[in-house]
Amino acid sequence: MSSTLIKNALIINEGKSFRGSLLIKGTYIEKIILEGAPLPKADTEIDAEGLLLVPGAIDDQVHFREPGLTHKAEIATESAAAVAGGITSYMEMPNTNPQTVTIEELEKKYRLGAEKSVANYSFYMGATNDNVKEVLKADPTKVCGVKVFMGSSTGNMLVDNKETLKNIFREIPMLITTHCEDEQIIQKNMAIYQQKYGENMPFKYHPEIRSTEACYKSSSLAVELAAKYNSRLHILHLSTEKELSLLNSTLPLEQKRITGEACVHHLWFTQDDYEKYGSRIKWNPAVKSQTDRDALREGLKNNLLDVVATDHAPHTLDEKNSSYFKAPSGGPLVQHALLAMMEMAEQGIFTKELVVEKMSHAPATLFRIEKRGFIREGYYADLVLLNPKADETVTDESVRYKCGWSPFSGTTFKHAVINTWVNGHLVYKNGNINTKQKGERLVFKA
Repeated sequence: MSSTLIKNALIINEGKSFRGSLLIKGTYIEKIILEGAPLPKADTEIDAEGLLLVPGAIDDQVHFREPGLTHKAEIATESAAAVAGGITSYMEMPNTNPQTVTIEELEKKYRLGAEKSVANYSFYMGATNDNVKEVLKADPTKVCGVKVFMGSSTGNMLVDNKETLKNIFREIPMLITTHCEDEQIIQKNMAIYQQKYGENMPFKYHPEIRSTEACYKSSSLAVELAAKYNSRLHILHLSTEKELSLLNSTLPLEQKRITGEACVHHLWFTQDDYEKYGSRIKWNPAVKSQTDRDALREGLKNNLLDVVATDHAPHTLDEKNSSYFKAPSGGPLVQHALLAMMEMAEQGIFTKELVVEKMSHAPATLFRIEKRGFIREGYYADLVLLNPKADETVTDESVRYKCGWSPFSGTTFKHAVINTWVNGHLVYKNGNINTKQKGERLVFKA
């Protein structure tokens, strides 16, 4: 069983930063050694003087586009981008082609993950207006949760039947994750703006179409249903200040039945950025006002919001370089999400300890993932070594995404990922990916 000693690092974990070393043996963290204590022998030694050692980030919302949409992305390329960005585990969404709305299609996707993913993986079961009985067949120890699109989506994945929603929240014991935007409000707004501007509508009106009203109406319905049936509800990519009033900051995360996620793009950009970036920052829900962005940042700090994710959703530049009504929503983020959060910590918006809490510890706790998300002896060695003085500028040419672009192009980040370990294996080192080493299927406590 091979061993690796990472020595002299600044370790950031469980609310503390301290100098020390760490011994990996096989798949697991064998020992955490405080500064000054004797160091054990190991097959490989890495001197991490001046570097930060953090637990691998866990991204609870990605779209890797496989199967069926592989002209945009694939599990192999996007999982490689993830580990290059310090994300060692991800949970992938069901709106692929075919959609992951049956156990058969779900298990096909898990086989793809085992074959192609260099990061650890889980895949959501998708809900529709007519597949609740099928969703109930999913094993909650082997599947991260069920995804409910309460806003527009592809195909028949928009769940807009009120009785179906009641059944989902009443009957499904798994964690229910939701995309919350009210479709009727969106369609009404869209008709108004399309009539006014036609195909030349400026992107800056995207948050007026996918408005605060649309988000809050849908999110409040989800919370109402979850409270009524005591469901476990996790609201994805919250984008407005108003929605934070639906959440609770007083309970420990382990006791919360209703939780919320913030995405990196809603924490970084504002509607003032549409003028510069246009379709590159067109997401659903929309990037909104600076007031909303600042409220989301505060929501993370006061524990109204529980985790930070990406909603990584690549499209080709040809697709994105279209007029407003033709350009699809979504963009690639996994390679730079951790770096963007560390940049905000560098600016004094967050602490680095909070970044690690919201990107590593909290997803592991919320989803009840077995032995991941923390630097603890006996836990999987999912680890990231960061250089805090790298000053690297993102370019479209430097990204690993199959789509070949990033909304962060032109941005300089102080931090850079040097090494990433997944299950004790060094899968990313100084720009190189070990594609032979595959990740593992995540396991969840019942």
